[in-house]
Amino acid sequence: MTNRYRDQLNDLEDLGRLRVLRTLSDRRGCRVRYKGQELLNLSSNDYLGLAGDHDLLHRFYADLDSAGQELIEQYGLGATASRLLGGDCMMAQDLELDLAVAYAKEAALLFNSGYHANIGILPALYGRGDLILSDKLNHASIHDGLRLSRAEYKRFNHGDHEQLRALLVKARGRYQRVVIVSESVFSMDGDVADIRGLVALKQEFSADLYLDEAHALGLYGGQGLGQAEAQGVLDEVDLLVGTFGKAMASMGAYVVCRREIRDYLINHSRSLIFTTALPPVILHWNRFVFHHQLSLAPQRKWLQDLSDRFRNELSALNIPTAGSTNIIPVLIGRDAEAVRLAELMREKGFLVLPVRPPAVPEGTARFRLSLTADMQWSDLVPFLDVLVHELDVITGATHAQ
Repeated sequence: MTNRYRDQLNDLEDLGRLRVLRTLSDRRGCRVRYKGQELLNLSSNDYLGLAGDHDLLHRFYADLDSAGQELIEQYGLGATASRLLGGDCMMAQDLELDLAVAYAKEAALLFNSGYHANIGILPALYGRGDLILSDKLNHASIHDGLRLSRAEYKRFNHGDHEQLRALLVKARGRYQRVVIVSESVFSMDGDVADIRGLVALKQEFSADLYLDEAHALGLYGGQGLGQAEAQGVLDEVDLLVGTFGKAMASMGAYVVCRREIRDYLINHSRSLIFTTALPPVILHWNRFVFHHQLSLAPQRKWLQDLSDRFRNELSALNIPTAGSTNIIPVLIGRDAEAVRLAELMREKGFLVLPVRPPAVPEGTARFRLSLTADMQWSDLVPFLDVLVHELDVITGATHAQ
């Protein structure tokens, strides 16, 4: 048995796809240390720069010494059991109420992560006699949720509404319930779903719309509620999933929905029922940081402007890229070249990690650059200079400078 796993690991290493854990330390804003070297972190999902904001952390903990009898309720480290088994926490209910109010929805329900949400909601709500239609580039957690569900599912080509409509025309009458599932911002290409188009299809075919806003929360809309807010269709999304693990600098997730759906999930979602709840300190921080981000419109604008400028510069240098968000892919192609280029960039002071299959399609290994609101243009100019030089060395191509 051991030899079998070792052989497979060796095969991954030969292909340039072996993954390892890297220990980072001394996070200060958009910079970290790795093996004693300070690096500009271009691989973080800390989109608003909140995880590295020491002043914000001090504000959060400012009341710790005076917490008194509320110490366990607000800063406790152990939830001790699931919400159903061990008794619920008032902080969780307060956070859910705040989320429902912010989205102007009837209810919200917390999950321990975006992964827990996607593998728990879809199988609970859709089963035999139902159909799930999912964008092919949706996150792995959504694909796993499809497999766990007893509903039939089909995947449509990324963003292809014509194909999606054809599937609906062909199949709608044969199923009791149909749900369209999409992310709003796609995490590897940095592009944005046409949610208004999805809403139109949902309405035409009496389907549900399930939207995962993991990479949009905090960055779009007047209150930072995501692309559904930015595109003016919050009222039309039946199941909207948000996560605290990206721009919110924490962990956990939620769905906003109708009250009866919340109650149904409490009784049927296995990833909620059979999971120890989030600890009070995490719930407290999530509520604190969610309210804080509601007013961060200047940071949202800065990050979008910075991202647009950076993407335009890549295009001017003839470096293949895509998308329209702060997630900026640099398409390289071969796995081994992406791995080698990442090592060269790290040696020059930049943390960029290669993304390879199966996370992306074969032949599209890339850097997934993630710009954050605490970066300045002066941080990025040296990166561009080094990237152009090292790309020329690795690929043998010549990029304009």
